[in-house]
Amino acid sequence: MAVNKILLYYKFAPLADPEAIKLWQKSLCEMLGLKGRILVSKHGINGTVGGPIDACKAYIKGMKQYPAFRDTEFKWSEGTGHDFPRLSVKVRDEIVSFGVPDEVQVDEHGVVGGGVHLKPEQVNELVKNNSDVVFFDGRNAMEAQIGKFKNAVVPDTHTTHDFIGELESGKYDWMKDKPVVTYCTGGIRCEILSALMKNRGFDEVYQIDGGIVRYGERYGNGGLWEGSLYVFDDRMHMEFGEDAAQLGHCADCGAPTNTFHNRDDADGNRIQVLLCDACANGSL
Repeated sequence: MAVNKILLYYKFAPLADPEAIKLWQKSLCEMLGLKGRILVSKHGINGTVGGPIDACKAYIKGMKQYPAFRDTEFKWSEGTGHDFPRLSVKVRDEIVSFGVPDEVQVDEHGVVGGGVHLKPEQVNELVKNNSDVVFFDGRNAMEAQIGKFKNAVVPDTHTTHDFIGELESGKYDWMKDKPVVTYCTGGIRCEILSALMKNRGFDEVYQIDGGIVRYGERYGNGGLWEGSLYVFDDRMHMEFGEDAAQLGHCADCGAPTNTFHNRDDADGNRIQVLLCDACANGSL
């Protein structure tokens, strides 16, 4: 039986010719039979690809032969072989769309002016030694419905474009003199978010090295993380053990669920909502 894996990765590095990187990535993935989503910009690369384990290993080897991506860190997770319907490789102004491509500065070391990286153990140590630590969710608010860090602040964001308005609204000014730990799925959104926060007067900003994924791998459900992790493939969510806390509830009946389904809102926009199996089968 074939073993399939999913690779999650990003690398901030100045790229002189994103279009050339796009063509190379498309060719490499097609040759190896990998599917997924890859974004390239002048700031670097951000990707999630899946397929047979040997193809994933060959992809990593190919990536590391390119000097700018040589030390890229790859996060592995289990795959089914059908996690992505197709391969998509695109060039964008930003590899995470905060809407401020000219504010973000990148050099050979990564994002300039970002928050201090903390290993999972250092996160726990910081919280243990300082009762003022604030966890700040760097994801879309929807994702926090099924999992978040204990007592985390979840900003009112539907897309990453909403963060600038949230940070400049004054709602979070009370955090500006406190230690703030930003977090997101694999760490990429916080690379930028932490820099944007520092640019707007937040004094002591941290980010979790490797994001929620690395923290969950280290502590499972025995640390400061609660619930399930929303993921951007056909799995929709993942847990760090069978004893994960149940945070999500059906939007219709309130029953426990961690599964999002597509539904049209009152304005006819396609959105994702939490639905139990019974309500989903009756409404889709």
